[in-house]
Amino acid sequence: MKYILLGTLSGDWAKKHKKRVESASAKLGQLGITLEATYYTQGRYDFVDVVEAPEPEPLLTFAVWYVTQGYGRIETMAAFDSETLARAAGKA
Repeated sequence: MKYILLGTLSGDWAKKHKKRVESASAKLGQLGITLEATYYTQGRYDFVDVVEAPEPEPLLTFAVWYVTQGYGRIETMAAFDSETLARAAGKA
């Protein structure tokens, strides 16, 4: 299943971008989460990631790990494709 991660960066880690990315990428891999895309944004969130994960729990684990590292915070949302929405609408 695809998920969207909306993240913020702490000031310290924004300056240590390479180390944060390497560390976070390794943790995602350990948890069986595949990073599909990262976009850096301006505004409420500093970045948006698109990931694939087998279930929600690894994402919760990653979000808790991320904040304990002092990197910032992450909000997670399930992402549904158009076909899934159409099926759900048909059942509603």
